[in-house]
Amino acid sequence: MTLAFDINCHFEDGTGCGFPGPTLYSFLFEPIFGDGDSNLYFNKTMLLALLGSVIIVGFFWAAFRKPKVVPGKLQMIAEAGYDFVRRGIVYETLGKKEGEKYVPFMVALFFFVWIMNLWSIVPLAQFPVTAVIAYPAGLAAIVYIMWMSVTFKRHGFVGGFKNLTGYDKSLGPILPMVMVIEFFSNVIVRPFTHAVRLFANMFAGHTLLLLFTIASWYLLNGIGIAYAGVSFVMVIVMTAFELFIQAVQAYVFVLLACSFLQGALAEHH
Repeated sequence: MTLAFDINCHFEDGTGCGFPGPTLYSFLFEPIFGDGDSNLYFNKTMLLALLGSVIIVGFFWAAFRKPKVVPGKLQMIAEAGYDFVRRGIVYETLGKKEGEKYVPFMVALFFFVWIMNLWSIVPLAQFPVTAVIAYPAGLAAIVYIMWMSVTFKRHGFVGGFKNLTGYDKSLGPILPMVMVIEFFSNVIVRPFTHAVRLFANMFAGHTLLLLFTIASWYLLNGIGIAYAGVSFVMVIVMTAFELFIQAVQAYVFVLLACSFLQGALAEHH
């Protein structure tokens, strides 16, 4: 490894000289078992997603398997989390009457996204699963299918089409243009941005953590130690900020899912 004061060789240049900086390969993992040529492929992100699912199911099962009138600490925490999503997101967006049946799904969605984000700061894991676009895209696709199903079930085919296109005959001659814009926005743009918003935030956050963490370690060599402390402070700051962003992104993802359903359930005039 090259020392920081060696000006001739700092970063990896393909010849084995220098320190390897972070790249897009930091988001790619070798399979734990299987390979790309077979039907069986299992890597680190899949393992983290599976572990996260087990943790969520195990936590709520342990909290509610024997519910008590006077809850213990575990049940109290689980109830607080459940109630936060139910009252703070679902009821506020859909109302109690319409929203109650969607609460279990939204609670599961919130905690799954949150745990997938939290892996970023867990030792040994140190990677947010949602920084791989397949996971946000898969979750957004589930929400999209639910949204479309509710829209056409509630309004029928013609009514559902009007709902998605913002049909309003009072718009007069600009109605066709509005319908095209609304259709494109609802059917294509919304599900795309729903997935990309979560992915981009977690991808960017993990990249920043990588940069400052690797820089701290690299600058500890030679005279660079004078700057390593500043970089390490940024690691702490970015980790704290990332904790906040991880929760916010889970909240926003579920809030948008509820807002889509709100539009689907709204009566067309």
